[in-house]
Amino acid sequence: MRIAACLAVLGIAAGVLVGGSLSGAGGIQSVAAASSVAPDAPAQPSSPGPARARAGLQALYDFSLSSGAIVKDVSGVGQPVDLRIANLASVRRAKGSLEVRGPTLIRSDQPASRIIDSVRRSGEITIEVWLRPAKTTLTGPARIVTLSRNANERNFTLGQEGDRFEVRFRTTQTTTNGIPAINSAPKTLSTNLTHVVYTRDRSGRTRIYVNGKQSVEQTISGAPSNWNGSFRLALANELTNDRPWQGTYYLVALYNRDLLPREVQQNFRAGARASLLAQNSLPPGARIFETQIAPLLAKRCLECHDATTKKGGLDLSRKASALAGGKSGRAIVPGNAAASLLWKLVETNKMPQGGPPLPARQKQLLRQWIDAGATWSVEVIDPAIFAHEGRATGIWVQRLTVPEYIETVRAAVGVDVAEEARRLLPKDLRADGFSNTAYNLNVDLKHVQAYARLAELIVGRMNVEAFAAKYSKSKRLTDDNMRALIAKMGKWLLRGPLQDHEIATYRGISTTVAGAGGDFKEAVSYIIEAMLQSPRFIYRIESQRGDGTAWPVGEYELASRLSYIIWGGPPDAELMRAADAGELTDGKSLGPQVARMLQDSRAMVRSTQFIYEWLDLGRMDSLRPNPKRFPQWDAHLAADMREETLAFFKEVAWAQKRPLSDLLNAQVTYLTPRLARHYGLKPKGPGMMRYDVSSVPGRGGLLTQGSVLTVGGDDASMVTRGLFILHDLLRGTVKDPPAGIDTTPVPTKRGLSQRKIAEQRLANKSCGGCHSKFEPLAFGLERYDGLGAYFTKDGHGNKLREDGEILFPGQAKPVKYKTSAELMDLLAGSERVQASLTWKVTQFALGRPLVAADARIIEKIHQSAQKNGGTYASLITAIVMSDLVQMTRTETISTEAGQ
Repeated sequence: MRIAACLAVLGIAAGVLVGGSLSGAGGIQSVAAASSVAPDAPAQPSSPGPARARAGLQALYDFSLSSGAIVKDVSGVGQPVDLRIANLASVRRAKGSLEVRGPTLIRSDQPASRIIDSVRRSGEITIEVWLRPAKTTLTGPARIVTLSRNANERNFTLGQEGDRFEVRFRTTQTTTNGIPAINSAPKTLSTNLTHVVYTRDRSGRTRIYVNGKQSVEQTISGAPSNWNGSFRLALANELTNDRPWQGTYYLVALYNRDLLPREVQQNFRAGARASLLAQNSLPPGARIFETQIAPLLAKRCLECHDATTKKGGLDLSRKASALAGGKSGRAIVPGNAAASLLWKLVETNKMPQGGPPLPARQKQLLRQWIDAGATWSVEVIDPAIFAHEGRATGIWVQRLTVPEYIETVRAAVGVDVAEEARRLLPKDLRADGFSNTAYNLNVDLKHVQAYARLAELIVGRMNVEAFAAKYSKSKRLTDDNMRALIAKMGKWLLRGPLQDHEIATYRGISTTVAGAGGDFKEAVSYIIEAMLQSPRFIYRIESQRGDGTAWPVGEYELASRLSYIIWGGPPDAELMRAADAGELTDGKSLGPQVARMLQDSRAMVRSTQFIYEWLDLGRMDSLRPNPKRFPQWDAHLAADMREETLAFFKEVAWAQKRPLSDLLNAQVTYLTPRLARHYGLKPKGPGMMRYDVSSVPGRGGLLTQGSVLTVGGDDASMVTRGLFILHDLLRGTVKDPPAGIDTTPVPTKRGLSQRKIAEQRLANKSCGGCHSKFEPLAFGLERYDGLGAYFTKDGHGNKLREDGEILFPGQAKPVKYKTSAELMDLLAGSERVQASLTWKVTQFALGRPLVAADARIIEKIHQSAQKNGGTYASLITAIVMSDLVQMTRTETISTEAGQ
């Protein structure tokens, strides 16, 4: 019975765990809008109002036509749902309003299928109307907006019942007439111009707002999955012409989501005649450049024509240098592709040199862009932001990593399964530099078996009855008691309200137990065990509404995002309380919550997971240097190096609260006696102790620590060390070496140091073009051997140097340095390095690669964090307050995304 009962619920809410694909959510949108305000709107501003909320909009009627029988749907979403006025004599039309003076029906000619399907999928809705009722005595309710067939069958109706607004909304738990209904407070309907909004979320929480203020809230269970697809949308009457309404319409809008309270207020402030303009705030030329031309140049041109290589003297990474051209003449002549050398070479397939020619579509795009004036809207084209183009943006559905699973279990039920989870669960694999990358967090049969075993272990260690008592005092296996218990307990364990079908499924477990003669404890044990194996527990499941548009994230989704980004675990009771109260979508309340969470010790633990992942400290466990060359190496020294870096990070980021970039040159570290001797220092005492290294040559900062320096391998390779600095600190790019090339390290010998070997590669025409981008970055690290010990001469007596120069991506000239300490200071003070750290932390926080569409928001995140000190706390605050976390967009993310 255990297997049947528990595995039966694995498909709840998200589909099966193995195979197929899951949807993700996230992303942003930019909305620009202007409005004019109705002259008699209550409490309206005298100047144009703010932009209206557009995300999730399905239909919009602004009554902009002043005559005719058609009321246009101006939402611009899919096939418009236009309405037809049956009796023109009963209405008076003006630009921006429609007055209903007598009985008529204003309805769609066809069923409103698009709206019906959209609400079915989302499970949510908002009905918004600006109107002026003609009288307060109409009842029935008199139909203001309805999607129905007759007086007894409807999907929804917003109507007037005397001096109140009434909404009937059909669900699987209501009648076909949408009963029980919800009514606004008495006397909220008057003959004044009024803004009324009805919202309903997936949990069944319904609200009516009048003039921007909430009038009533209640929960009406069920889902709109039983909506009738043949119903038509209508205004001012029932489809059977027996519930007429009179008054004036100014705006009617339908959304397939519940607007947040602040969005309702935003639409109220926008006014009764607010218009909706283009969503994309970029001018067309800039949009084309940033989404099509810049990626093209980054991927096909900058390998040879950036500030470092400048083949033929041409640098296409910056506007000024691109327009200036190279040795052969002007590469780009704005407005004249025919006179542009770049176009001539591309057209004749002479560029890109050594690679396949551009496809015809890209050629046409390039020529059109030049002929249109060659708009160039960014200072520098950064190839790094296009490295992951083709991947979806937003917040992705993520399986809990092993550390997240351990913390989630501990926080949810108070059981520590760290040892068992690490032993039973397959190891999380790294992708794009982190092991929490969503597309790589698959689930296979081993996971399913492990989760089942772990769930059984967890429940076996719990006091099940005491846990259940937190949510219900009754131990009766009755339907009402068990449904209430499952709803409350499930909301905590699964991090958000359960839907009716989920409650029914878990209720089926207790019914089976009762039928077999089991008791309350046994029933609850199986239910908890099943919940611990549910996709809603194992994955960070969000509401998958599926139409691809962007809107602000829901309360419980945001609570989960905050807790996993800041703590690496589930929301606590206070965060759930804030979500219940609708406080998290209020910017004033969100800030204090974030500050509170960052004071919790879990925030520091989560931050060390970032540094562990970023620097791949897990590789220290499998590091096996040549024992003949490094006889002092053992697992204890490896552990000491890893712990040095973690303790150093805590000291700089948390104890001293310094900018993250100070990790590159802070003159402090933590060493054991064993590691101190390895570094050539005199041990201070037993255990891990703090050392001031300001007077120690070659020590100070991450790049001088053994955990990082060992990326160079036994030979202290300048290739791998340079690539680390290029990729992980400078966010630079370089193409992979050609297939078949011999990458065997060249051994040093007397008269041939690692630096001289690197300089020979740089002088080689076939190698130097690429190696010049990264090997010189490691010149300042030559004095560190493969295990990070510091020497001025190598084993052959060759003098080792620490001077060099560094060219930061996007800069035209390199900067020279004389010592490794100067190199560390240059890196710590570099805006590029500081921005790269922002990208790295943001990538870890979101659990996905970052793409060009994220770049503008990340720049805002970076500016905000730097303004507030550039610390880890300021950066995390900026991330969670940004649109990358605050907004959501549903997209289908294939498990093949990274392949």
